[in-house]
Amino acid sequence: MNPYERYILPKMIEMACSSDTVANIRAEIVPQARGEVLEIGIGSGLNLAFYDSSQVTAITGVDPAAQLQPQARLRADAIDIPVEIIAVDVQGIHAETNRFDTIVMTFTLCSIKDAIPALTEMARVLKPNGKLLFCEHGLAPDAAVARWQHRLTPFWKPIAGGCHLDRDIPALIQAGGFIIEDLSAAYLSGPRLASYIYKGRARQAL
Repeated sequence: MNPYERYILPKMIEMACSSDTVANIRAEIVPQARGEVLEIGIGSGLNLAFYDSSQVTAITGVDPAAQLQPQARLRADAIDIPVEIIAVDVQGIHAETNRFDTIVMTFTLCSIKDAIPALTEMARVLKPNGKLLFCEHGLAPDAAVARWQHRLTPFWKPIAGGCHLDRDIPALIQAGGFIIEDLSAAYLSGPRLASYIYKGRARQAL
C-alpha cells in the first residue's frame, strides 16, 4: 500500500462520506436494521451511530481497509451494541449460511472489485427472511451524464480507491441473487457524475 492509499485517501473518503447530506441518508437507511447485522464496507464506522440498539443485537463489520479500523473501533466503543470489525472483504469472513438478519451496505458497492461474487456471498449469508439495506451512488439516467461516467471511470478508479462512477446498482444487486422490494433514486446536491443515489431494500431471490 502506497502512502497516498494509507494516509491521504482515507481522509478524503471520510470527508466525502460524512457530509450532512450523506448523514441524512444514513439516518434514513441504517435504523431499519434488525437482529444480527453484517455491514459491508464498514470503513471508519460512520454508520454505527445510526443503529437502533433496541433492535440490533450485534454487528459484524467487514472492510479490507485495515487502516480505517482504529477510527471504526472508537465509534464502535461509543454505542451499546457489540461490534466485531474484520479487515477482510465479504468473501473473507467465511460466515455460515443464513446467519444474518440484516445486511447494510452504504456507499460501498462502487468500490468492490468483483461486485457480483460479493453480492452472491451476501445472499448466501443472509437469512431467507432477512433484508439487504443499501444506499449507493451509480449510473445516472441522463445519457450525457452516463457517457461522462463511462469515460472518466478508468481514470477515477486509481485515485478513488477503486470507485466506479458508472455501476448499474439495481442490475448488480439483482444479478447477485436478490429481489429488490423497495427502490428510489435521485440526484443529491453536488457533481452529477457521482451524486445519483440508489437506495432501498432487497431480499434473497429464493
